[in-house]
Amino acid sequence: MVEARHRPVLLFALSFIAAAALTLQGLGQRLPVREWAALWSPDGTDIAQLLVHYAWAPRLVMAWLAGAGLGLAGVIFQQALRNPLASPTTLGVSAGAHLALAAALTWAPGLLVLGREWVTLAGGGIAVACVFALAWRQALSPLALVLAGLTFSLYCGALGAILLLLDTNSLMPLFIWGGGSLAQQGWGGVVWLAPRLGIVVLLVPPLLRPLVLLGLDDDGGRGLGLSPAIARLAALTLGVAASALIVAAVGVIGFVGLAAPILAQLGGARRLRDRLVWAPLVGALLLWLTDQVVQRAAGLYGDMLPTGAATALLGSPLLLWLLPRLRRNVEPPHGGVAARRIVRPGAALVAGLAVLGLVVWLALAVGQGPGGWQVGLDAVLPWRAPRVAAALAAGAMLAMAGTVMQRMTANPMASPELLGINAGAISGLLALSFAVAAPSLALQTAAGAGGALLTLGLLLLAGRRQAFAPDRLLLAGLALAAFFDSVAGMLMASGDPRAAALVYWMSGSTYRVHGPEATAALAVAGLGLGLAPLCARWLDILPLGEATARGLGVDLARARLAVMLLTALLAAAATLVVGPLSFVGLLAPHLARLIGFQRATAQVLAAALIGAVVMVAADWLGRNLLFPRQLPAGLIAALIGGPYLMFLLRRR
Repeated sequence: MVEARHRPVLLFALSFIAAAALTLQGLGQRLPVREWAALWSPDGTDIAQLLVHYAWAPRLVMAWLAGAGLGLAGVIFQQALRNPLASPTTLGVSAGAHLALAAALTWAPGLLVLGREWVTLAGGGIAVACVFALAWRQALSPLALVLAGLTFSLYCGALGAILLLLDTNSLMPLFIWGGGSLAQQGWGGVVWLAPRLGIVVLLVPPLLRPLVLLGLDDDGGRGLGLSPAIARLAALTLGVAASALIVAAVGVIGFVGLAAPILAQLGGARRLRDRLVWAPLVGALLLWLTDQVVQRAAGLYGDMLPTGAATALLGSPLLLWLLPRLRRNVEPPHGGVAARRIVRPGAALVAGLAVLGLVVWLALAVGQGPGGWQVGLDAVLPWRAPRVAAALAAGAMLAMAGTVMQRMTANPMASPELLGINAGAISGLLALSFAVAAPSLALQTAAGAGGALLTLGLLLLAGRRQAFAPDRLLLAGLALAAFFDSVAGMLMASGDPRAAALVYWMSGSTYRVHGPEATAALAVAGLGLGLAPLCARWLDILPLGEATARGLGVDLARARLAVMLLTALLAAAATLVVGPLSFVGLLAPHLARLIGFQRATAQVLAAALIGAVVMVAADWLGRNLLFPRQLPAGLIAALIGGPYLMFLLRRR
């Protein structure tokens, strides 16, 4: 029996042996042993030797360099912020750098003449600044930073999807590469990255003492002559530089920067000096092993699948495993009650119905056609009615789900998007599209529902030990969203036409909706409107806090479980019909609260009306803004809801 203290070392040794064995096996499949000298001196007339020298070997070295650089960046971030969950991924550095590169390629390709590292460095730096600004009022606590970083990454992903839809031909290769592809076509990438990472490494020793002092509280550091602000800025600059350089070289590699420092510490590297040495080695080993497994599993398609997306399959479970071990040093934000109370909620709801009726008429009767703007119903009603009905139902369902979640968790930033339910449904549908050539509507529905239910089950399993604590539940949802997004990213980055055809659906499109789907969506929305009042007492009491709820006899675990099931039903149904409509579940409940709807039932109904209005209007705008081209309703809604999410994070 191996002692517990020796298990991490044994695990590292086994991982090294596995990576080395897979590497030697892969090399043996490409060249006989007697020709392995081609690694450094290939025969120019032998295609196999040239491929090994100019493709296989540079990819191996790139995996070592990128893994080591991310491990080093992770140590720096975690030490400078005293945050065990800080990493290039969880702080939004990677997402910001990738979005900056896509934006420069679309609008200002001349900037790339100066070097893509400067573009990615600027994007990563802006991302960190935004995340810090969002989490500043919570004293940069671990929970606040991770929530801000991961939600900022989600918004960067939405903006990237908009760019992709506007210029698919130019940006699709960047999208595939951005998944974290280590494929190389020569030694140019290694030669470019190695000296730049070397400069970062040389700048670390002068910061060793400041980094050690940053591990103390700021007052203790000042007492020893340290300026925490300057030291933290210098350390974060190094971390951002290392992360941005790797994004520029190989795309987004997820979660290696999170896993490597933690695994190094579990392996016995307690002091900072030791972690700075061992975390890069562990990061190189992690990425090396992951890449070898990807190449082995994918066979002939190994060069097409992004290794970076595969690393998230390991990093997300690690984040879930760390949640119970994370200390809470801030109280979770409470939604509270609005200062304003509407006097006649019934009359206000009737007025909301009138507004919804007007917007529905506008969406059905007014639009652009070949001859310009047209007004009329007869000729276009069979095509527009299913889309309008689907948008209405999906907006109402996501708004109800968001309202229920916010009241259950007493957290103003809770929404179905942040729970990963939408991402789980997407992964199920994408997996089905690869497994079945022409799946039926019933199979698509079953696959999407299976992905959503799997996400719900994992959420309940992750939150059960802590009675579904609000902050941990949100973090678990974000981790699951990252996990399923990595699955979707691997499928999308494969280049298969079936995956590319689903880009519009993933963006929240109503293009594929027909009569039966619209009818089913309306039925589920009606079911949600009927079930929500049954939870009204719980939803009125839960925002008052756990102590008050227990004092009034509420079984917190039971109430949260029932509310979670209702949320999953509504969010999954909306996602299956029109895709992941980002941020509608966040926006509508807040607008209802600002209007003055305080009681649960009234707020649910008001939010449903607002969500329906927003989505129908977004679908109408998407059809007409760039006619004859169309933008998905989900992206139009994201342009509205994303900045509002940032506003909420900044305030609370």
